[in-house]
Amino acid sequence: MTQTPPSSANSNEVIPEDLAIEIRKLAHDLSNALEIIVQTSFLLSTAELKEPASAWLGMLDSGVTKALDINLALRAYIKAHTPK
Repeated sequence: MTQTPPSSANSNEVIPEDLAIEIRKLAHDLSNALEIIVQTSFLLSTAELKEPASAWLGMLDSGVTKALDINLALRAYIKAHTPK
């Protein structure tokens, strides 16, 4: 499921450059943190896990997918609302 930016935001609205830089930095840092979680989740999926650990891995994967979708939506929103 891909997250979409809030519909209440005006599509012509521009994020001030200083704020956009800070938000981009935070989104980049979030991407780096998520990459660690994604890779760890992958490595765990290669192990033979017993229940309930395999169910917990499934929950982790679901949360990771949602977090990645939100991060992509955030980055797209920032790109669409900052000066070119």
